[in-house]
Amino acid sequence: MASPGDVPDPGADISVGQGPAQVTFTSLMDTLISGQRSRGTVLPPVFGLPPKSRQEFQVQNVFDSCAFKTVLSCVLGFGLGGVFGLFTASIPDPTRDIAKESAKDVLRDMGQKSFSYAKNFALIGAMFSACDCAIESYRGKTDWKNGTLAGCAAGGVIGLRAGLKPGVFGCASFAAFSAVIDHYLR
Repeated sequence: MASPGDVPDPGADISVGQGPAQVTFTSLMDTLISGQRSRGTVLPPVFGLPPKSRQEFQVQNVFDSCAFKTVLSCVLGFGLGGVFGLFTASIPDPTRDIAKESAKDVLRDMGQKSFSYAKNFALIGAMFSACDCAIESYRGKTDWKNGTLAGCAAGGVIGLRAGLKPGVFGCASFAAFSAVIDHYLR
C-alpha cells in the first residue's frame, strides 16, 4: 500500500534527461504555451545527426514539390530519350541505301531520331510525374494506386491522339506497366 510520502507533489517539477540538456516539465510547458519558441531548429536529432536548419527544410520542400518533380522527370526523360534515339539510329534501316548516304546525312538522321525520342520521353515523363504527384497530393497517400492511376492518365492522353480505342488501350497498358513497376520497386 502506498504511503503519503510515495505520492509525488503536483507542484513539483518533473525533469527528463541528464546533464546540461535536462528539460523540466515546467520549462517545456512555458516554452510551448508562451509562443516564445526558438525558430532555429524544428526537430530533435535523429540517430545522432544534428537537427535540420530552416534552409534545409526549405530545400527539402522544393525537392518534394510537384513542379520540381515534373521538371526533373521532363529533363531526365529528354536525356534518356536522346540516348535511346541514338541507339535506335545506329540500327540500319533496310529500306535505305546506306552506300549512297554521306556522313552528313547519317548525322542529320541520328540527330532527328534522337531529338524525336527525347521529346517523346520528356513528354511522357512530365505527364506521368505531374499526374502522380497531383493524385498523391489529392489522396494524401503514397501507395501503388497513385502510380497506376497516373499511368492510366498519361497513357490515355497519349493514346487519345490516335482515337478512343488507342486511348483506352494506352490507359490500360500504362496502368498495368506502372502497377508492375510499383510492385517490384516497393
